[in-house]
Amino acid sequence: MFYSGYGYHGNNFEQTYRCYPASFFDKPHLEGGDKVIMPPSALDRLASLHIEYPMLFELHNGATERISHCGVLEFVAEEGMIIMPYWMMQNMLLQEGDMVRVKNATLPKGTYVKLQPHTTDFLDISNPKAILEKTLRNFSCLTTGDSIMVAYNNKQYYIDIVEAKPASAVSIIETDCEVDFAPPLDYKEPEKPQQPIVPARKALAEAQDANVEDEPKFKPFTGYGKRLDGKGSKQQAPEVSSAARSAPSDSNKRASQQTASPSGASTSTRQKTGKLVFGSSASNSKEAQSQKEPVKGSEPPKKDEPKFNAFSGKSYSLKR
Repeated sequence: MFYSGYGYHGNNFEQTYRCYPASFFDKPHLEGGDKVIMPPSALDRLASLHIEYPMLFELHNGATERISHCGVLEFVAEEGMIIMPYWMMQNMLLQEGDMVRVKNATLPKGTYVKLQPHTTDFLDISNPKAILEKTLRNFSCLTTGDSIMVAYNNKQYYIDIVEAKPASAVSIIETDCEVDFAPPLDYKEPEKPQQPIVPARKALAEAQDANVEDEPKFKPFTGYGKRLDGKGSKQQAPEVSSAARSAPSDSNKRASQQTASPSGASTSTRQKTGKLVFGSSASNSKEAQSQKEPVKGSEPPKKDEPKFNAFSGKSYSLKR
């Protein structure tokens, strides 16, 4: 005998079998789904209990307390044994010949399943959604915490069942189920490039703007007067009042008016302020007389030295 016990509990089917992988019986097609092969006696008992298709079962490993669910494909196994996919035995932590308790179960139809591949290789498949849909057609149910196997192109991909709704174990037979993917277990996020610290640059720019504001501003007509004959003048130009400093726009206005005015007007204005005279030949006589008069606080010119007459030639206009 290959089985350790055989019994019935009311209207439920419950039996303990010794499990063996599908490769022992030359049934490799079992590896592509979650269905098992049970003995004919199990079919007789299930029929007497009026359990209808699709028949779903709960698998329980008493040694490790691992629980999973499966469907049934055939009832042609020897009495006392059950043939299982090898990946299911690995998921249940079962070895060849270990005891597993099988019990009929009723599961709700699944509405949501979250899957997590073990490796990123599964995402490299050209159309992983189509491959997954084709593989899940051979599955009867999904249990949270299980690791199912998807075979494609002579390669095996293992996928964890992270979450299932509306229960931890759901049936996926003839149902529309929403599928979501979690990042693979070996997935590593790419390192983000270091971004410049914007607040530091902003603070530096504000500091530079503050330094620019602290620099002294240009103030027109605040220097000393100089003579064109090269002699020094002891009399300094009158200082600009605080009102004039506070209104640079008026000074700029007067300067523009002097520049734009004709030569005669500029001559009269500059003569009043004691500045340099840029005038016509008609006003040269007055300028010569004013130069003959001695300036207060300055030495009288020597008689033997020729006098320097500034701008005594032709008249020029400052207009461009």
